[in-house]
Amino acid sequence: MAEDENRTGTSARPGRGEGAPGRWAARAAVLAAAGVVAALVSAGGGGGFAVVAVAFVALVACAAGVWWFLAHRGPVRVLGAVVAVASPSGVLVLLSVSGMWQWALLLGVCWAAMVGAAREALRRSRPTRPPRTRAAARPRRPVLIMNPKSGGGKVERFGLVARAEALGARVILLDPSQPADVAGLARTAVAEGADLLGVAGGDGTQAAVAAVAAERGLPFLVISAGTRNHFAMDLGLDRTDPARCLDALTDGEELRVDLGFVSGRPFVNTVSFGVYADVVQRPEYRDAKAETALGLLPDLLAGSDAYHVEARVDGVAVPPRQALLVSNNPYRAPDVLGGASLRPRLDTGVLGVLGIHVETAAQAADLAVRGAQSPGLLVTTGRRVEVVSGSGSGSGGEVPVAVDGEALLMPSPVVCVLKSRALRVVVPRTRPGAVPPPPALDWRHVLRLAFTRPPGPAA
Repeated sequence: MAEDENRTGTSARPGRGEGAPGRWAARAAVLAAAGVVAALVSAGGGGGFAVVAVAFVALVACAAGVWWFLAHRGPVRVLGAVVAVASPSGVLVLLSVSGMWQWALLLGVCWAAMVGAAREALRRSRPTRPPRTRAAARPRRPVLIMNPKSGGGKVERFGLVARAEALGARVILLDPSQPADVAGLARTAVAEGADLLGVAGGDGTQAAVAAVAAERGLPFLVISAGTRNHFAMDLGLDRTDPARCLDALTDGEELRVDLGFVSGRPFVNTVSFGVYADVVQRPEYRDAKAETALGLLPDLLAGSDAYHVEARVDGVAVPPRQALLVSNNPYRAPDVLGGASLRPRLDTGVLGVLGIHVETAAQAADLAVRGAQSPGLLVTTGRRVEVVSGSGSGSGGEVPVAVDGEALLMPSPVVCVLKSRALRVVVPRTRPGAVPPPPALDWRHVLRLAFTRPPGPAA
């Protein structure tokens, strides 16, 4: 009901005598930037600029070395490993021998303070509005499906079966020795009167049962008993203690989130195409992940089997990519490679699209230096993503796909869409909450915050 909805996401206006949110953090960022400039100028004999130049060269060399290591075999791979390791190590040795390490440390501290303060200013001035929730009715016949192998045995380690049954839930414990039709089990449970479905397991199992819950209009409970628990993390659930997720059965609140579908198959996190999707198809990958990947990557990145995934986003063709990641709602922080692991919202109604194309060491260096501004990185959103082909080891009209980490082959074209706010997720009222990802740096907005006087209070 509307009166039950939580509207705490609305931001308050600054009162009399208060500045705009984030103003002082923006000024701190400007002050730290001045410290960076002062350190550069004050270092004797242009030493500050030399430190920056050396660090830049080391970054470029390290990126090139990583590329040689991944995309080649034999002596070139060995050379790449040496360059990737020696570049940052050489910088440290050079700074110590030249006596410039103090200036490098000062520059690093000022730079970190500048970026940290700028992000804090942006976070305060543009707060992420939390999703609306409403009080959830206590279920009378909840049914929970649990995978005892998931997450290295978290179901047993945290006593989830006994805890759930004590709260009145019926538990269906999967048999690890044989494959299970979890969607079929969920439909049977609904036919027998279940008024809530839940899963303690990985994201693939979560997605299969979530689709049944969405189809029947039932609430869905996520129990963070998987290995990585990306979906649970972005819902703000406790990943260190899955038993706390069961509190939603007695004191929960409901929120609406989107549910993704790839050629009719549900997903809650990501669908991968290209290099990664091809690697995980191999039978040997399960037992020897690193060895299998290193053995295949040279051919998939730069050899005869090099991948070029062709796709259209909302009907518009995008340049071919070696790897393409489609996510249920966009991930944030694409300007920090490796940091795009959080989704601030799960109800925007759009897919996130992240693509990478690197064929040479120079392009790898450009990607390392320019990040999201590099032509090698595609960051966009859309409501429909259609992968029409994927060259490489896929045969015939089938495209290798990894859906929430599960390796599949799907007929081309492979279509990804979202059903907006289709899933009713029940979460504990008391939970850690999702950690807001760092906002992308917008220096124009930071400067406006720092130097523009806020309007006075209305008369």
